[in-house]
Amino acid sequence: MRLTNSFIGVRGVGEATERRLWQRGVTRWADYDPAVARDCRGVGATTADRIEAFVDEAPERLDDRDATFFDERLPSSERWRLYEDFRDEAAFFDIETTGLDEHRDDVTTVSVHRDGETRTLVNGGGTEPPHEPLTRERLADALDAPLLVTFNGIRFDQPFLETSLDWSTEAAHLDLMYPCKRLGLDGGLKRIEQDVGIDRDRPDISGRDAVRLWREYERGDASSLATLVSYNREDTVNLRRLMDLVGERLHDEVFVAARDGGE
Repeated sequence: MRLTNSFIGVRGVGEATERRLWQRGVTRWADYDPAVARDCRGVGATTADRIEAFVDEAPERLDDRDATFFDERLPSSERWRLYEDFRDEAAFFDIETTGLDEHRDDVTTVSVHRDGETRTLVNGGGTEPPHEPLTRERLADALDAPLLVTFNGIRFDQPFLETSLDWSTEAAHLDLMYPCKRLGLDGGLKRIEQDVGIDRDRPDISGRDAVRLWREYERGDASSLATLVSYNREDTVNLRRLMDLVGERLHDEVFVAARDGGE
């Protein structure tokens, strides 16, 4: 499902109204006809005018790759709709830390998967592949994308980075945990991967294991860092795989079913 199928970002247009538009053949911005809209139950003249203003402006915003424009208008439960249009530019990221308190604990590693490549930034790390030092400048470069994708990142990863590294972003942020819940996929990332059949190359390790590995690395065990980095990198790659799957399922559940169904 693409943003060009979406009208729900317009003030006054909810799920039911959008569904009625789709069922009347208005499935894309280019299909919009004010007369058809006014014939839909629940769409008055003011809402029809707002939709028309939106479809006039939105194509240019999309051409400019302005994900934030749409992110600010979509309900939080509908941010998954950003993905299809921005998937090739999206940055999937995950962090490891020494604890759960952003004000007391440290970020240890950050991995960012984008366009088929993965970068890993390590706190105090050297420049030897596959990682590089974790600095604010390198982090900003790695996450310089119109769309960020995480799992539980709105509540955890992003605040940790903002506090620890004084980093900020205006990019749209798609937290995959919420569209997963919409599909009935509950639990942590590893549990959901198992539920949908995504395999891992390495045995799973817990957050507690990640802290232990970091402490072992601080005491001089380079192999522990290698394990931690590998685990962190795999998280980001699997975020892409899971987002692809979730996006397809929601497309069928929200758009195809509503477009082809009755009122």
